[in-house]
Amino acid sequence: MPAGQRFRIGTAGWAIPRAVAEHFPAEGSGLQRYAARFDAAEINSTFYRPHRASTFARWRDSTPDSFRFAVKVPRALTHEARLANCEAGLASFLGEVAILGPRLGPLLAQLPPSLVFDPPVARAFFSALRGRWAGGLVCEPRHPTWFEDRAEALLADHRVARAAADPARHPRAAAPGGWRGLAYWRMHGSPRMYYSAYDPARLDALGAALRAAAPGEVWCVFDNTTSGAATANALDLQARLGEP
Repeated sequence: MPAGQRFRIGTAGWAIPRAVAEHFPAEGSGLQRYAARFDAAEINSTFYRPHRASTFARWRDSTPDSFRFAVKVPRALTHEARLANCEAGLASFLGEVAILGPRLGPLLAQLPPSLVFDPPVARAFFSALRGRWAGGLVCEPRHPTWFEDRAEALLADHRVARAAADPARHPRAAAPGGWRGLAYWRMHGSPRMYYSAYDPARLDALGAALRAAAPGEVWCVFDNTTSGAATANALDLQARLGEP
């Protein structure tokens, strides 16, 4: 592992399927049990709706100091507003997630497949976000125009890591891009998204890719949760990387 590199392996949400329950403590809430084994999770529910301050506070207080949540940016900004005129919405969202305090990890902006790269709009959005947020920032674009050199350069200029996604919608989508101070993989399951489990050979290759990432935080989140495969895959990858 390169000096300064840290792996954060987890899942979207923190479900513990019965098939792997033996790997977790028997006592505590679902999140407390999950956080005893993993030090990262992705909160996707913020994409759909705002949450009460008490909810974020409960999540914060249920996890150890070393734990981090990646939090998904609301679809009202990424899908409905399509990144335009989002200053007020960003301020509101950041005010909500700030309650996570030191547990707050990177923010994740997943873009709709139809959203074409528009440099002025993208620049205004990420500039507004960077003006309010100095932490980790990840973008998962899905339109082919976001994988061109000019888009990569804009993301890098704003210290935005481009997520590696599986299945990859574009050849470049299979590897991280944008700003290289943070590497972030989102494993949705393939060939069937959200269902398919990753076999040992695929996990071996993924582990090698994570080890080869640039120094800094290296995240890998399994989103193949519908079938319950995500937690088992995360445990298996954790073991391959020698993580405790």
